[in-house]
Amino acid sequence: MERELFRNIVIATDGSKNAQVAISHGIEFAKLSGAIIHALHVVNTPSAISESWTAGKETIYKIMKNDGQKAVSKIKKIGEASGVEVREVLLEGYPSSEIIDFAENNNIDLIVMGTLGATGLERFLMGSVAEKVVRGSKVPVLVVRSKKQS
Repeated sequence: MERELFRNIVIATDGSKNAQVAISHGIEFAKLSGAIIHALHVVNTPSAISESWTAGKETIYKIMKNDGQKAVSKIKKIGEASGVEVREVLLEGYPSSEIIDFAENNNIDLIVMGTLGATGLERFLMGSVAEKVVRGSKVPVLVVRSKKQS
């Protein structure tokens, strides 16, 4: 029995292993509700490639974009094998801002994303995209912790 609770779900991924658990949850929600999944990856260009840095900039950008495409294609493959429609979305910018903007401008009902569950100094130094999305999003966010926590 399909429900109309979720029609559009974003699964935001950085392509890491800790995102796998979140992908599984997002696909399961989509199967239960008949939702479309928007597999979203943000190429983090502002912090990864400095404006003053020129050597190898284009190569690094291409690698990052290729990695992002692989990440969303993986979600599409898994989702479609489960009978769920998946749309691939590759954006550039600050991940948390781009995820929030995409969700709010595309009638998204739920954002699903993973986190390492970092604490202390590691969290302070790295920040948390998931935390920024939770704090800034008007759309409900499901954050799934990796089984391996730091």
